[in-house]
Amino acid sequence: MPNFRAPQRRHSPIALACLALSAGLAQAQSDSTLPRVEVIGATPVPGIGVPKDQIPANVQSLDAQRLRQTQVLNLPDAMTTLMPSANVNEIQGNPYQLDVNYRGFTASPLLGTPQGLSVFQDGVRINEPFGDVVNWDLVPRAALAGLVMMPGSNPVFGLNTLGGALTLTTKSGDTHPGTEVELLAGSFKRFSGEVSHGRQLGENGHLFIAGSVFDEDGWRDYSPSKVQQLFVKGGAHVGDLSWSLSLTHADNDLIGNGVLPESMLERSRTQIYTRPDQTKTKMTMLTLNTLYDVSATHQLSATAYLRRGRTATLNGDLNDDYDPPAVTETGVENRTKTNQRSLGLALQSTHKLANQQLTLGVSIDRGRSDFEQTEAEGELDDTRAVIPEDDPELDAMISGKSRTTSVYAHDLISLAPNLQLTLAGRYNNTRVTTVDDGRIRFGLPTTLDGEGSYKKFNPSAGLTWQATPALTVFGNLSQGNRAPSPIELGCSDPANACVLPNALQSDPPLKQVVSRTLEVGARGRLGEQLQWNAAVFHTVNNDDLLFISNSLAAGYFTNFGRTQRQGFELGLSQRAGNFGWSASYSYLRATFQSSACLVAEPNSTAETSAACTGEGEIEVRPGNRLPGLPAHSVKLGADWQALDAWNVGAQLRGYSGQYVRGNENNKHKPDGVDFFGAGRVGGFAVVDVTTSWRFGKNVEVFGKIANLFDRRYASSGTLGENAFDASGAILAPDDWRDEQFVGPGAPRAAWVGVRLSF
Repeated sequence: MPNFRAPQRRHSPIALACLALSAGLAQAQSDSTLPRVEVIGATPVPGIGVPKDQIPANVQSLDAQRLRQTQVLNLPDAMTTLMPSANVNEIQGNPYQLDVNYRGFTASPLLGTPQGLSVFQDGVRINEPFGDVVNWDLVPRAALAGLVMMPGSNPVFGLNTLGGALTLTTKSGDTHPGTEVELLAGSFKRFSGEVSHGRQLGENGHLFIAGSVFDEDGWRDYSPSKVQQLFVKGGAHVGDLSWSLSLTHADNDLIGNGVLPESMLERSRTQIYTRPDQTKTKMTMLTLNTLYDVSATHQLSATAYLRRGRTATLNGDLNDDYDPPAVTETGVENRTKTNQRSLGLALQSTHKLANQQLTLGVSIDRGRSDFEQTEAEGELDDTRAVIPEDDPELDAMISGKSRTTSVYAHDLISLAPNLQLTLAGRYNNTRVTTVDDGRIRFGLPTTLDGEGSYKKFNPSAGLTWQATPALTVFGNLSQGNRAPSPIELGCSDPANACVLPNALQSDPPLKQVVSRTLEVGARGRLGEQLQWNAAVFHTVNNDDLLFISNSLAAGYFTNFGRTQRQGFELGLSQRAGNFGWSASYSYLRATFQSSACLVAEPNSTAETSAACTGEGEIEVRPGNRLPGLPAHSVKLGADWQALDAWNVGAQLRGYSGQYVRGNENNKHKPDGVDFFGAGRVGGFAVVDVTTSWRFGKNVEVFGKIANLFDRRYASSGTLGENAFDASGAILAPDDWRDEQFVGPGAPRAAWVGVRLSF
């Protein structure tokens, strides 16, 4: 059994994966060299460490050194560059507002995106209360010590862990001493600066401070953004007690001008549709972590947090009611304000018995959100910016509360010296309410009051077998759940679509999502240095929550029967002297497994099915692929220490094509008259190169070229109605046409920087 450790910081493709697994088993049998032991946190609360070879899942990890070596900008950049089975959708066209997909499940900052990944920072779940969204710009990259992706519906990590849990560990002064100053500049008028300092305080204390600023104009028109982050952590080790208190603060202003019709994209890739699409966010979070060794076999740990955030959005949109001479206003300015407050406490006890390591825990989380939305009609100017001409009118005002109380257990049992059984379970009791303050206080004609109570016990069981010192085989069956958030409860009526993140309407009850995952795989070494891993996974969601668009930037949330995500992933890596390389491949088949009628008016098959006769409806059948998810992905990486002072590296990521949103039935066909666009975006491959040169111990110059071959590609798309010609001039409403919109990828770009270390 492991000792206590400090927290570390159709289907032939599946058949092929099984053959690859078998081949790996055979080749690894004779290798008896002991591997390096990597310890992974098996629960969200820091305090328990489990050797990676005793975790029954294909867990992936990245440390600060690897993040620095590849010069990634932020977490989405790191995951799409380095992590198997991960891809991003550039829906907003902003590097901090990406949809991150892992095994077909998503963590996104955009309301309306089905969320299926939980994200933790030092034991605190940072999915926001209002919509379970993840704001990547609030994660302090300069303070990251490492990250771990725990795949599957792991119940120990609580709500929203449908496809995986991403845990982030921050730096401390005792583990990362010294001072660093980093400056970077280059394409898109980008400038960034980081300063960090870590040190011991006396015999027992430690302090770490990191601050960063990011500023750029963006590569598309009218797309400037600024990100400002601060992180401070202090703590001490006093006898058997260790504690740390950290502050995370961010004050950001992001412009993400969204997808663009292909006809406008062909004229100019830098064009935007309408503007602005601005998001301003301020957030402050306090986190207290404590760990106390009661005895050599008993450890107590706790995490407490307080988090407050304010978000204001400004969206300049096309006026869907424009119809001169009756309605002459061409634009609408939609504004929202959201205040969110959350706090929580988790307590955990770990006992090491003779052949067993048992962890018991309890957590309480509370969230409150206040939301209001206004709109004002106006005119689109020559740059397609909305100039409001009327006073703002209040459309909606709601307050929401969420409360979750959970108890959980994680039991690692040694059945034999090389065979471990992991049993885990978590009971979640969640209550979500919304109050229609707009109706109560201002007499709005809305009915937004809602209430839902969701209770679920989620179990898991897994086995790990160290067949040889160089080979581990594992299998796991797990279940997780996700309760609807206040935004989803308040926007679930198909007769009253919402303009996200804007107006809400009455709320038919929604069910919680339940996810079940089966995973089987192996990992090990071939020879002295070659490491490999392989896994086959199968996940089914029941009552999946989807946002159904009506093609006019509006829609509603609904439960959708069953969806399925299955596939396999293979990974290789090796370090030999001054040269290192890695390669990974993943296959994903993400499909609907229930029949349904969805609104998708720009789809050429709308209103053609006898089973779906509603306005603009298409019929989705079992086996239709989910949009936004490529079936195949390949990632290659290499780095060469050419000289003691000089390092060069390259990373390639390639993805197959994917269906766009609005083509959920996979049957859209363009005719060049009424419908335009293929209903899918093509595959692509992008290469980045990096280099660094160290002058002595204290100075390092580095550089990166992204998209080296200047590939023109799109990572996402949707079917919609286009009101402009190719140059961006508004058309008469009768000339608006159904067309494919895409999220274009950034062109070739280069940055250089310098890092000073003291």
